[in-house]
Amino acid sequence: MKENAYLNMELLRFTTAGSVDDGKSTLIGRLLYDSKSIFEDQMESVKKSSLNRGYDKINLALLTDGLRAERDQGITIDVAYRYFATPKRKFIIADTPGHFQYTRNMVTGASSANLAIILIDSRKGMVEQTKRHIFLASLLGIPHLVICINKMDLVDFSQDIFEKIKREVQVFSSKLNIQDMQFIPISALHGDNVVDNSDNMPWYKGTTLMYLLETIHIGSDLNLVDSRFPVQYVIRPQSEKYQDYRGYSGSIAGGIFRAGDKVMVLPSKQITQIKAIDTPIGSTKEAYTPMSVTLRLEDELDVSRGDMIVRENNIPEISQEIDVMICWMSNDYMKPNGRYILKHTTREAKCIIKEIYYKIDINTLRRIEDFESIGANDISKVCLKITQPIFFDKYRLNRITGSLILIDEATNNTVGAGMIL
Repeated sequence: MKENAYLNMELLRFTTAGSVDDGKSTLIGRLLYDSKSIFEDQMESVKKSSLNRGYDKINLALLTDGLRAERDQGITIDVAYRYFATPKRKFIIADTPGHFQYTRNMVTGASSANLAIILIDSRKGMVEQTKRHIFLASLLGIPHLVICINKMDLVDFSQDIFEKIKREVQVFSSKLNIQDMQFIPISALHGDNVVDNSDNMPWYKGTTLMYLLETIHIGSDLNLVDSRFPVQYVIRPQSEKYQDYRGYSGSIAGGIFRAGDKVMVLPSKQITQIKAIDTPIGSTKEAYTPMSVTLRLEDELDVSRGDMIVRENNIPEISQEIDVMICWMSNDYMKPNGRYILKHTTREAKCIIKEIYYKIDINTLRRIEDFESIGANDISKVCLKITQPIFFDKYRLNRITGSLILIDEATNNTVGAGMIL
């Protein structure tokens, strides 16, 4: 029973970002420590490391130092994922680098996050890195943003400093499309307002960070209106037991599907009906995003990987030419009129970069139309011409059907991640 309860717990994915020495590692360590998600041998190792380095107390930031050591040894790890749970919710932390040269890494880790925690050093206030992280969170459509103003113990827990930084962030963020932004004054080192309310800041009447993570509503973050089912695999066992079985498996990218629904298959636009919905534990009458299921249809249609099943009265946009915001991930420059492989949901097609409109200065949000090149970590707006139509929604409506990646034909490396406008 306990195992089933754990499996059925709601999962919150969140990412953390902050400038150097803003206390990101300490905060992650504090969350892991206070949620009792650290093994005894890990804790003993951290205690020894803290003593060896001359610290008076346990340095929780050392819990993430193993990753840095791996990087120093030449092991490539773009994003570190940390897992922990409380009695109320499961969590996955995408621990992403905050430096400008790792913008592409932050995009990778934050692309599936429900929430982003951005740390600000209370002594420094909002810096360029803060602007960059808020802009990227907005661009990636992360529904919830939590601004943790850290190291409040070093400014005597001043309410005036907290309010000043809060106003600066609000002024900058007013130019962006951010749905939900909350502010929490914390001291990650001492645990103030991380798990327990701080006695040092009686003027703060809001929630602690842990309470916010456990209770923030994420059910409405998913698109349950526009039904989208990209077909990943066609199941035909052709065994004695399942001689006539034909199912289409994949993950639901949006909306709700029910047995008996009339649906359309793209690109053929043939109309049929859902006969049954199968899951690993048996049939179900309805399924919704992000469930992985197998749909069986009433009619024997020609449906293959890369096709999409949708409601007949609610179809996505269909086009061979799209405008996209691209975060460039390759050390090789973007090639105007360059040829790439585009991967969108389960569909692959060749494409060319027809036009580069501009790139963005992510410090000032200014558009740069007179540029020499688009290189690693640059974000730009481009027009893609695709060899076959894709079925998509705008990224702000559906982060799954509105996103894509570009792959270099020669090396098979991912060179860009895009959000469809």
